[in-house]
Amino acid sequence: MMPYVKSTMIAMGCVLLLAMAATADETEDLAKQSQNPIANLISLPFEFKASFNAGSENNTIYSMDVKPVYPANLGDWLLINRFIVPVIYQEKLEEGQGTKFGLGDINYQAFFTPAEAGDIIWGFGPSIYLPTNTDDRLGVDQWSAGPAAVGLATPGHWLFGILAQNIWSITGEDDEPDVHFFSAQLFINYNLDDGWYLTSSPTFVADWEADSDNTWTVPIGGGVGRLVRFGNQPVDFKVQSFWNAEHPDNTSDWSVQFQMKFLFPK
Repeated sequence: MMPYVKSTMIAMGCVLLLAMAATADETEDLAKQSQNPIANLISLPFEFKASFNAGSENNTIYSMDVKPVYPANLGDWLLINRFIVPVIYQEKLEEGQGTKFGLGDINYQAFFTPAEAGDIIWGFGPSIYLPTNTDDRLGVDQWSAGPAAVGLATPGHWLFGILAQNIWSITGEDDEPDVHFFSAQLFINYNLDDGWYLTSSPTFVADWEADSDNTWTVPIGGGVGRLVRFGNQPVDFKVQSFWNAEHPDNTSDWSVQFQMKFLFPK
């Protein structure tokens, strides 16, 4: 083979390898943004969940949470607007009940975070629950609110952090039970090649209104995810399973989650 042909082929190979490396870096960067709850990224997640062995009848609760995220630029700060809109289908949980299907209580979270992120990414703001449920079994007729905060780090291929909030009822129907609970979602992700990643994002909940034996829900588990592209549209898929090592009486002891998140990079 002539020298200049050989040199050309080597150069083309180097360019291809560099392009592949750049694409891999871009994929991992976008995957980390998707895994970051306060990233400067518009997204539209759909999370499907099945919670098993709930109630005295040991039946299943199915839910789909629509979780749109929209960041707004405020100069040196970002306002990350997050909504959680639950649609719920409950099978019979207690003797004499029927099935229920409808809308649950909508949660709005607003996080203020620096526009220029450092080694530690953080944000804080209010979390508000709206009594939008279409049935008493699907929510509580109380307006509730409280502070929320998030912090995370992204060293190497890792992303890990926590999103926590503490909520109190503010006003609502007099005959409705008071609301006072704490929740903390941990997220631990390790990013692999080709958009794949290992993930665990359990949400620990403490109901401060319950008795001491029924206060905590403590899930243990995780799963796998992958960021893929359909043409120019990136979509993040994730599946996880959790066993509740601690949970209130007659509530689910394990669950399966599947999330499909549409990403709209700026």
